[in-house]
Amino acid sequence: MNQPYNGPIVDCHIHLFDPNRAEGIPWPVPGDSIYSPHLPVDYWQTSALHGITSAIAVEASPWVSDNRWLLDTVRHDPRMLGFVGNLDPAAKDFGQELEWLAAAPKFLGLRYGNLWDRDLLLDQDKPGFIDNLAILADSGRSLDSANPDTRLLEGLLRLSDKLPQLRIIVDHLPNAHVPPGEEQAFAHQVRILAERPNVFAKLAEIPQKNERGVVFEAEFYRDRLGLLWEAFGEDRCFFGSDWPNSEQLANFSDTLGLVRACLANYSLKAQEKFFYRNSALAYGISLAAD
Repeated sequence: MNQPYNGPIVDCHIHLFDPNRAEGIPWPVPGDSIYSPHLPVDYWQTSALHGITSAIAVEASPWVSDNRWLLDTVRHDPRMLGFVGNLDPAAKDFGQELEWLAAAPKFLGLRYGNLWDRDLLLDQDKPGFIDNLAILADSGRSLDSANPDTRLLEGLLRLSDKLPQLRIIVDHLPNAHVPPGEEQAFAHQVRILAERPNVFAKLAEIPQKNERGVVFEAEFYRDRLGLLWEAFGEDRCFFGSDWPNSEQLANFSDTLGLVRACLANYSLKAQEKFFYRNSALAYGISLAAD
């Protein structure tokens, strides 16, 4: 009998922003359904009734200055375990900016992927890129990726070969863009990438739409999630809601309910790792209950 997990949860992927700031924000844009302040107080009002005990914010802006805004936003909230910021490892001021961020205990790592006009496969050949990410790894922080497809996975494979000591977190793999005919190539890349012990799979963006709307039947997601779980194992898969971006598909309760249903076939011990304990392994942090 399927038994969904009902213990404490660390949500490892939320976005925070405030379009009312004088300088505005680059994302979301006016007209988007989530174009309004989304701050920790708003997240806890939404999530607190669903077993969420802690969260990690992931930068939603390419502006370097927004690292400071995000740190200030999470600094005094004990339920916010930290944040993943944004820097360009090819930028001349990377070392200076990283040193400033690394002084903050709540700084957990950087995000770099095929977004914000970036291309990880090509960009890692830029002068200083690999050396600067080696500094990130030496600081004990991790690298989140973004917008997965076969090209991004190729870039991650190359990066992991160059920096095996770097913890890499692959975001949004359940919703990876895989054109028809590339499924086998994608599956092969996933399995090869998962052979690297420092690579983790953050299973955010699970809900998807078809011609009838958002699909809430767990069976629909069985093949993709099964591939990821088989490849990375129960110790390197973990949860992120993608709030409030997820609100454009379904409300928080329905999103979390679907994820619980998708994981219910696994043991409660494995589910506890997914929803709670693996966050500490991926981000190199301690959990209050431990």
